[in-house]
Amino acid sequence: MTILETDVLVVGAGPAGSLAAREASKNGVNVLLIDKKAEIGTPKRCAEGIITKTLKEANIEYNPRWIAQKIDAIRLVAPNSNELVLDNNVQKLPDTGYILERKVFDKHMAMDAIRNGTRVMLRTQAKTIARRDDTLIVNAVSMGQPIEIHAKIIIAADGPESHIARQLGLKSNTPMKDMASCVQYEMVGIDKDNPNQIDIFIGSVAPAGYVWIFPKSDDVANVGLGVLKTYVDDTAHDILNNFVKSHKETQNAQAVEMNVGGDPLGGIVKQRYGDNIMVVGDAAGFVDPLTGDGIRGALLSGMYAGSVAANAIKKGDYSKESLNEYYELTENNLNKTYSKFNKIKDFLVTLDDEALNSIIEELSKTNLDEISVKLLLKVILKASPKSIFQIRKMF
Repeated sequence: MTILETDVLVVGAGPAGSLAAREASKNGVNVLLIDKKAEIGTPKRCAEGIITKTLKEANIEYNPRWIAQKIDAIRLVAPNSNELVLDNNVQKLPDTGYILERKVFDKHMAMDAIRNGTRVMLRTQAKTIARRDDTLIVNAVSMGQPIEIHAKIIIAADGPESHIARQLGLKSNTPMKDMASCVQYEMVGIDKDNPNQIDIFIGSVAPAGYVWIFPKSDDVANVGLGVLKTYVDDTAHDILNNFVKSHKETQNAQAVEMNVGGDPLGGIVKQRYGDNIMVVGDAAGFVDPLTGDGIRGALLSGMYAGSVAANAIKKGDYSKESLNEYYELTENNLNKTYSKFNKIKDFLVTLDDEALNSIIEELSKTNLDEISVKLLLKVILKASPKSIFQIRKMF
């Protein structure tokens, strides 16, 4: 049997795993990045949106090859069809963004890791993990053959269905009640007035969630939704099909790709690190509970984990105490905001269409140069004064 030795083993070559590998390699340690798929970036698991601030935070240099469309406007559609449009002509956007080609973007993130010294192995799946002194022994299958990997630190980036953390005793999985069911089509024949504007539809059109239209060109867009199962009777697939048939933007379009999956919306899990392990990205719930955006949390948690892993390797200390810096970085830079957004999300999913209509109306009268928790609460209270009792319980 082949035995591989490495300082850091990263499991999963999505954005979180590749950023972790990049940072650890950049800091001079031996890194092995494995992925069970034959092609990095497939199938895509999200609507592909990202804001420019995230690229800067993650030290990612812009590359037009992985950009499908620039976004400079947002249209929020209320249940009564009233609209709030944010753009630099009507009301300044907090930030602009892009719709990615995730299949290309993910490959480029892995390439950056390789350029910094990471070794990548495709069609390689970790099966079981055991401890031997201060080393983790991973039994894996690579290209159909059994191999053994010896690592000092594992970074688990194996998605919302992660099993790596569980094997090492961490309770890092999101409860099913907080797992959104997501379905998306990439469609051609989209009818949109502004191909640089994303559209968000809220209310009973997608209970406890929303529908998105993220344009990739003049007539191509990702059209999808995410809903919490406990709030709906129909399947996410049926709800999306009903939307597609009944809205002018999509009713004459056809799908060329379909994606399904789960989006963890319960907030970042507390047990995201331990002796010899850190958990990143969707595997630890690094998803904005309010918007469902997982790319920012994936990139930043991966970047932090890679840096902390390299420091721990250099010190020769892979204990939970040594890796606590990862917890502090993610707590201060991500979880403080996510935990507040999670409370707001738990409140918003209880609102009916009438209340959501009032909130959109109030937002249209508000200066949104900088969206914050305080601003959102102010708008909600103005639109629905009776909500103060629920909000007091939350905070």
